[in-house]
Amino acid sequence: MLLFSMARWIDKLEQFAVDVILERRYGKRATVFRWFLSFLSLIYNPLVRLRVWLYKKRLLRSYELGCLVISVGNLTVGGTGKTPLVEKLAKELSAAGRKVAILSRGYKSVPPPLGHRLMAKLKGSKEFNPRVVSDGEKIYLSPLHSGDEPYMLAKNLKGVAVITGKNRVQSGLWAIKNMNIDILILDDGFQYLPLKERLDIVLIDREFPFGNRHLLPRGMLREPKDHLKRADLLFITKCDGSNLSPLKEELRKFNNHAPIIECVHKPQYLFHIVTRKKEPLDYLKGLKVAAISGIAQPESFEKGLKKLGAEVVYSKYFADHHWFSEQEIIRFMERSKARNAKAAITTEKDAVRIPTTQYFILPFYFLRVEIEMLNGKETFQSILFESISPGRKYRIVYSRKRERSDRMTNSPTFAERCEKTSQGF
Repeated sequence: MLLFSMARWIDKLEQFAVDVILERRYGKRATVFRWFLSFLSLIYNPLVRLRVWLYKKRLLRSYELGCLVISVGNLTVGGTGKTPLVEKLAKELSAAGRKVAILSRGYKSVPPPLGHRLMAKLKGSKEFNPRVVSDGEKIYLSPLHSGDEPYMLAKNLKGVAVITGKNRVQSGLWAIKNMNIDILILDDGFQYLPLKERLDIVLIDREFPFGNRHLLPRGMLREPKDHLKRADLLFITKCDGSNLSPLKEELRKFNNHAPIIECVHKPQYLFHIVTRKKEPLDYLKGLKVAAISGIAQPESFEKGLKKLGAEVVYSKYFADHHWFSEQEIIRFMERSKARNAKAAITTEKDAVRIPTTQYFILPFYFLRVEIEMLNGKETFQSILFESISPGRKYRIVYSRKRERSDRMTNSPTFAERCEKTSQGF
């Protein structure tokens, strides 16, 4: 109970900070807080640059694990739609015969019970035991203990392992040793520098490419914009047919070698949380609905529902990765019904954090969304095929022509794993 009370308090504080950063709140207190955050950003800027420089100069150690590593990340905090791309990558690589594991940090997941951790230390155990969400066949952890995104990936991906933990070097080594993994996908991995020689995919939100253009904590940028030069592929997400030339020109100032691929997060169907029944998107046309979400950009979700023809009569937003209580859901349902809503809609990621309760007085659905490339699909598949082709040095085709060391590419283990490569996608 105490843990959840603290989590609620932290969520409220986080939401207040986000509202201040995005200038949704005004007044003297918000202005003073923004000044304070601007001062902290001045300190954060040289620190993050120093960290990247130390890894570049090998003053901080990074590791090669002997298999292909693909990082999917972004420059800003949340909201670019990484998870659907991670899922698509894992599905295609697994279908091509590869043994794939997704390594995630497991953001806002609950750690193992204190007693278990203390017993492990008292026993003097030095063996690394990762938090295996799924081995590709069975799911071992609940959403609470794995995190919402890892659990969602584990549920949707058969034949793909999902592992969480802060130390992804150790998680990766464990997966290679114990699961015979030959491709590692880092979910939200652009800032995870201890793993080197990888394919870096960076997602850029078309609507808010650099947030409010300030670095953390004053803004949403995790790193300065010029750090985009590390990216090997740039995905512009949420494209809607509008002119992207100004954004592409700005991206080229910081990265002139990575292919730019336009994509859209395309709704597929509605999925009833209780009955598990699917409904076509036409079901939303003219329907009065209530929207609830705890994501980085809830406005984008509501906008998507309206595009599908729904009439949003009530909406409730929570902090990103918020764990919903039964009381919050009951209150939301009552207010939705009072506004004559005929159904409640949430995101797939939020659905795993919503407690199933007998008080669902309205049909409750999540909107299934998948990523679709509008251009550059051949380029993308060519890069992946080049990366996993047997008998070749692992290299990133369009990015600075980097090659792996002879020690890694000539190793028997690497060659043996490459034999499993399919003929393409």
